[in-house]
Formats: sequence, C-alpha cells, structure tokens
Amino acid sequence: MTRPPFEPPSDADIAVVSSQLGRPARGVVGIAARCICGNPTVVATRPRLDDGTPFPTLYYLSHPAATSAVSTLEATGVMAELAALLDGDDGDELRAAYRRAHESYLADRDSIEVVDEIAGFSAGGMPERVKCLHALVAHSLAAGPGVNPIGDLALQRAAWTPERCECARPGPGAPV
Repeated sequence: MTRPPFEPPSDADIAVVSSQLGRPARGVVGIAARCICGNPTVVATRPRLDDGTPFPTLYYLSHPAATSAVSTLEATGVMAELAALLDGDDGDELRAAYRRAHESYLADRDSIEVVDEIAGFSAGGMPERVKCLHALVAHSLAAGPGVNPIGDLALQRAAWTPERCECARPGPGAPV
C-alpha cells in the first residue's frame, strides 16, 4: 500500500496543533491540509494511539476557525439537509460517490496501519449516513475536491475557507 500524500509534522506544527486544540496533539503522523498561511488545518492521526486506543478518525480538523464554521453548520441543521440528499430518490449518484469516499478513507488509513478493531469503519458516518461534518470536511480538505461529496458540500456552505487566513498567528508560509 502507498501512504497518503501528507507531509510529516514538524515540532512547530505539533506546537500549533496543540495550541489549536487546547491540549497536547496525539498520534499526529502528518499535516494533511494547511491554511493559506501555512498553519495546520487538518492533521493525519495514527489509527492506533500511543496508549493502544484504536482511533478511526484519520483526518482530524484542527483549525479553530474551520472547526467553528463547521460547528455552526451542524447547529443550523445543515447536517440533516445533507443526510436528506443521501436518502432522497435522486441520491443514487451521491450515495455511490459517498461510498467511494468511505473506501478512499479506509485505504488511506490502512496504508498507515491496519487496526482490526476499526476495520471497515471510516468517519463522519460514511458510507450510510452523515454523522460528523467535522470529519467529512477534514477528509475533503485532505483528499482534495471531488473525493468526499458531502464534505465538499459542507465546505462550500461554511463561512470559512483555507484560502483566507483566520489564524491567530500566521504560519511560516504566510503571504506578506
């Protein structure tokens, strides 16, 4: 298996992610997406944490502005709207694409480590339902447009974009 294309985290990345989360970052094996300024937006997390706990959420949204924007989507009923699209009579193509997103997620995670306890389980409710927009948006940001259709739709509706820095401290690649 080939490993997903994300860069290993630097000590500075881990410090930023820990600050973003308000706790020490755990199990980070890569930075899967960045803000335009260079700060981490999505981290890739080991499928088994250092303490042995299985952790199915490979792509974890860490950026506070992104997390807040996605929380607003969930609080305002967007998750239910997106779930209804999957359940609708016209949802065959969307359901098939969402299943492919699930399979892509599993392949990415399994390329790092196969953990029997979480085999077949991805994140965000894939492939049958919409359970966590944070995980689905993180997958969209990490994998790029067109891989996770529900994450893409949520990202389009969010009042946040990785193309506009909203970091408290600009990162190393910040435009001047």
